[in-house]
Amino acid sequence: MADRTDWPGEALIVAAQGGDLDSLTALVAGSHPNVRRFAHSLCASREDAEDAAQEALIILYRRIGMLRASGALASWMFRIVRNECLRRARLMPRERPPLPDTAVMSAEDEVLRRLEAGRVAEAIAGLPADQRRVLIMRDVQGHSGRAAAEALGLSTAAMKSRLHRARAALQHTLGDTRASAHH
Repeated sequence: MADRTDWPGEALIVAAQGGDLDSLTALVAGSHPNVRRFAHSLCASREDAEDAAQEALIILYRRIGMLRASGALASWMFRIVRNECLRRARLMPRERPPLPDTAVMSAEDEVLRRLEAGRVAEAIAGLPADQRRVLIMRDVQGHSGRAAAEALGLSTAAMKSRLHRARAALQHTLGDTRASAHH
């Protein structure tokens, strides 16, 4: 994977929180690849994802002082991106630029797609923190199982167990609605 999947270090975050402009600039730049990855996995369209990522980075820049623990940067940014994607899904612009003939999608399909992305984001947010962290590292950020286990201070077996529970909980949450929609 060419993209970085690690977040800026604690020293940089602390310096940015202290008001050091160079650190703050480096923090925003260093967070950008992961914020974009979050946005593209949570938002319904590429345009919304780019806008949500940009908004999240602006919030990071303006409100870094609100971050309580430097180790919580990834989950804080995930929540900001998720909320921005949900907000954009609710706004549903009345007019979209025309899509190329190869990608014609009805307005109903677009609404359903956006609602589904919002439901997935809400389901992930509803997971217990330990399961959410494993799921994000593995399925959103693309870390290997070993890297995720090491980063979270878990054995590989414990990481796999949490990931399995997280995926099962998501499937249960999202499957209930899908099953009732198909009957």
